[in-house]
Amino acid sequence: MAIALSSITKSVRNRLPPRVVVHGPHGVGKSTLGASAYNPVFLPLEDGLSGLEVDAFPLLTSYPQVREALQVLRTSEHAFGTVVVDSLDWLEPLIQAETCARNKWTNIEAPGYGKGYAEAANDWREFLDLCNALRTERGMAVVLIAHSEIKRFEAPDTEAFERYQIKLQRSAAALVQEWADVIGFAQFETAIKKEAVGMNQRARGIATGRRLLHVTEKPAYVAKNRYGMADTLELSWSALIAAMNPPAAAQAA
Repeated sequence: MAIALSSITKSVRNRLPPRVVVHGPHGVGKSTLGASAYNPVFLPLEDGLSGLEVDAFPLLTSYPQVREALQVLRTSEHAFGTVVVDSLDWLEPLIQAETCARNKWTNIEAPGYGKGYAEAANDWREFLDLCNALRTERGMAVVLIAHSEIKRFEAPDTEAFERYQIKLQRSAAALVQEWADVIGFAQFETAIKKEAVGMNQRARGIATGRRLLHVTEKPAYVAKNRYGMADTLELSWSALIAAMNPPAAAQAA
């Protein structure tokens, strides 16, 4: 294709469905958010759908099964509008097992010097490419659910600190974070109440009952969005979509 000024077109905001990663602690409502998305179908990799009435493939126990399920959604006629993978940290050992089987390694660290994780990154790229195909070819939103872990972050411009991040090996997490349009950290809201204890004060955390989704990165957690959303939303699909698509008057302001 010849490159010329006439080949320039204006991109359309939110033209494609979103690629969303939601991480957080157990029981905060990550799967419930996926279940409330538009016509969702789940790829279950753990038994985390108890109490939810959703369409789902049988429990997937190998990466080839995950790949086949994504290909079925890509090539078959269906009315599903969102694919939900639950969860990434259960997908990780399946991907590593596939990488090891292909290379005849006893475990992912067998080749040494990070070579196993570098090879597994190719399978992660294939997985994310299949998710992209569902988005571009079938118009499906993609929701990837993950648990969080607290890890020390070595910042180049300040002292090291701990933060919540996606519970994946470092190179896999980097690929997922780069791929996503939205990374939300799901959390129970906590209010701090100070109490007098003798001559001192003691701070005590109190749950408010609200569940929040943080979509702008802070020192305490990994998050991001490409939509200019407010830092924190209610933990619900409707709130997320509304924040991605603000009213026309607000966009023009």
